[in-house]
Amino acid sequence: LLAELKKREEADKKEKRVIFIGPPGCGKGTQAPKLLSSVPAGCSMCHLATGDMLRACVASGSPKGIELKKTMESGQLVSDDTVIDLIKDSLKRPDCKSGFILDGFPRTIVQAEKLDGMLTQSKLKIDKAFEFKIDDSLLVRRICGRLIHPGSGRSYHKEFAPPKVAMKDDITGEALIQRSDDNEKSLRERLVQFHKMTKPVISYYHKTGRLETINADQSADAVFADIKDALRS
Repeated sequence: LLAELKKREEADKKEKRVIFIGPPGCGKGTQAPKLLSSVPAGCSMCHLATGDMLRACVASGSPKGIELKKTMESGQLVSDDTVIDLIKDSLKRPDCKSGFILDGFPRTIVQAEKLDGMLTQSKLKIDKAFEFKIDDSLLVRRICGRLIHPGSGRSYHKEFAPPKVAMKDDITGEALIQRSDDNEKSLRERLVQFHKMTKPVISYYHKTGRLETINADQSADAVFADIKDALRS
């Protein structure tokens, strides 16, 4: 038993660079903070959500941020290389020294290949790509009650995981929001697009032996236990 515990402790201290792939409402936003808070003392791991990185870059007012703002306001798609550069810059942060959770990227095989190329240049690699598997019909109930803390990305649910105080973040006490596109019609459209885009990406990580499929239709604690077991294997 002691040997097994020691083995787990050593596995938990290893650097981990992972990707979370899953449809809206699958539980990625719940699992990311749980994984970050489980990192042992002396180690640090960051959560890189591409949407948050793009918004932070624009808000910074830097030359890169100004250019990015022009691109986004004109309705053009942000280039893959721009996103890769933002990820590369983020990896220099002290809180990313022991690894990261990448959320919302890659969404295409080209992006996955470019990400692998950038990491290889830095002598790094993606260890695991987690696919959060759940039936689309179960997501409607989940999504339509979802609440978000804009500052941190923490997510709650009116029915399944309510905040301690209604519409307030548990940690900061700041107001929670419900996204305007968190409705059934919008969700079903997003799911069609998600499956169309990400099926090849899931296949890419499967072929390279890095895919871990997680049953997301279970309690948050059970999902987290599956993720931890996969990272220790």
